[in-house]
This record gives sequence, structure tokens and C-alpha cells, in this order.
Amino acid sequence: MLNRRKFLQLSALTAPLISLKNAGDFPGEVVKPIVISTWRQNVKANAAAWKILAANGRALDAVEAGVRIPEADPEDISVGYGGLPDRDGIVTLDACIMDELANIGAVMALENIMHPISVARLVMEKTPHVQLVGEGALQFALANGFEKTNLLTPTSEKMWRDWLKTSKYNPMTTPRLIEEKDEQHTFDNKTPYQWPVAILNHDTIGMVAMDSKGNLSGACTTSGLAFKMHGRVGDSPIIGAGLFVDNEIGAATSTGVGEEVVRICGSHTVVELMRHGYPPEMACKKAVERIIKLRGDKAKNLQVGFLALNKKGQFGGYSIQKGFDFCVQTNDGGSKVFNAKYETEEKH
Repeated sequence: MLNRRKFLQLSALTAPLISLKNAGDFPGEVVKPIVISTWRQNVKANAAAWKILAANGRALDAVEAGVRIPEADPEDISVGYGGLPDRDGIVTLDACIMDELANIGAVMALENIMHPISVARLVMEKTPHVQLVGEGALQFALANGFEKTNLLTPTSEKMWRDWLKTSKYNPMTTPRLIEEKDEQHTFDNKTPYQWPVAILNHDTIGMVAMDSKGNLSGACTTSGLAFKMHGRVGDSPIIGAGLFVDNEIGAATSTGVGEEVVRICGSHTVVELMRHGYPPEMACKKAVERIIKLRGDKAKNLQVGFLALNKKGQFGGYSIQKGFDFCVQTNDGGSKVFNAKYETEEKH
């Protein structure tokens, strides 16, 4: 039995969590199906996922179909075909997938394959392993019917060659081809593709969904940080870092500087916070605060964003810096875009 002192200590620890649950954070009616993904341009990915969810399909099938859209889009320079290469001019891809039964699969540093997410799913379903990397991942893909594709587009190659003129690497800046119509930010002619990561670092698509049966799944895919060292792997293909699903609690994914997400097992941390009663946005915020606490002043020059969905269909996101947005689709209609709250906003 608990003595009085231990009971009081336990009560003090759990009181904030109980108050969260009693504050109307968990409505009686579950919102399902639902799909959410990082970055506003992924409304197209949501639409592909929604076709499956609206037909009472499985969340796993939905997230795979959804993220295949940016994987095949040459205009998305952060995912798949058209993704920006590493410093050697090679496009290397990372992806992972996780279903409601905690089945997982991932590929890392995969070259010349259009859809790494589908290879990751086959790793999950056809092998006794959960991760394949590099040449081994390529051999597996080719053995299962995938064909080699040159993933480096003329646009991405030009941006890489422009970068080679200085070869200055900073994970907090991500190149982006600027159109003349883009008037949101001042163009810097000295560094013609460089933009703050807090504004435009669309370096991943992370997607999580809940189907009509209430089951959760998630997928994450990326070409990684532009001009990274050859062989670098971030958080995106690592279960527990870039993606985590717990069918009893919820799911989470991340974006930004992957090294910082790996440092705290970010998506797993978010899901565990939801397990302890935190609603999705607050769970994401607490994970961000953990990074800031660990990194101190360095966090001022970092960007990480988390996105989460719980079993009630509630969702939320939070980031270190301004600029992280995400899109959500439910039975209410097409995808809606939300700007995530961010830590630097709350400091002013």
C-alpha cells in the first residue's frame, strides 16, 4: 500500500495531467477518418490519402499513397524525384512506415529509386528486418520489381552546381528556386537560392492518418538536407525519431534539422507525452522545449517542428521557429492549412 507521503507525491505529479484531461481536451466524439501531413504544399498528398480513407480503406495504404505524390513530383526539391542532392551531386533518399500493429520498415541512403516509401513497406512486409541501407536497400528494391531512375533533375543539378561555387554548408539554410511572382521575402542576389530554414525548409513529408476503424499509421520520406555529407541520415527514416505510431494513444512525425530530433527520440517523445495526458499541440510544445533546454543558445539557430494526432482525432503542431505549417483533411471537405505555433513567438 502507498503511505501518505508517497500518495501526496504521486498526486502532485499527476494533477497537471488530470487537469489537462478535464479541460475539454478530449471530446466525446472521435473525429475519423483523418489525415494530417507536414507543409502546406502537401494538400495534394492528403488528397491522395483521402481517396483511400473515404472508401473505408486502411490508414497504412492511405499514408503510403499520400507520400508517393511528393516522391514523384520533380518540383518538390526536398523529397524523391527532383530532391536536392548531397555534396557529391547524388540524390539519396530515406523513408519509413509504421502501421497500427507496430510493424515497421525503413530504407536509408537509397539511390535511383522513385518511391522509397514503397520499398520501406516491402522491408516491413517481406523481410525479417526493419531497416535496409545503401546498396543493400537498392538490391532489395531491384529484386522486388522497382526500376532504376535518374532522380537528379536539371533544376536540382543547377542548384547543386551553384552551391559548389562556394561549398558553404549550413543545415539552417535550404535552397529554393525562386519564381518572379514570389514577393513574400526579399531576394538576396548574393546567395540566389538561400532562405532561412524557419521560413521555407520543406525538407520532409511526414504523414499520419486514422482510418474509419480507428486505426493509425504513418509514413515519412525525404531526400534529406541539401548538400549533406554523402551517407548522412537524419531523423526521417528512424522509427521513434521522425515517426512513431502507438495505436492506443496517437501518432507523431517531425521536420527540420533531423540531428536534433534524433537527440531526443522526438516523435516517440511526443506520443509518450500524449500517453500522459497532454493534447497533441502541448505534447509537441514540450518536445520542442526539451530540444531548447538541451541545446541552449544553439537553439536560436535551429528549426524543428512536430506534428501529432491522437486517438480522438485531435491534432496539433509546434516548432522552434516561425514558418512551420501543416495540412489536415477530414469529412469537413478539402485540406485545411494551419500555421503551427512556435517557441520564439511565445518569448515576445
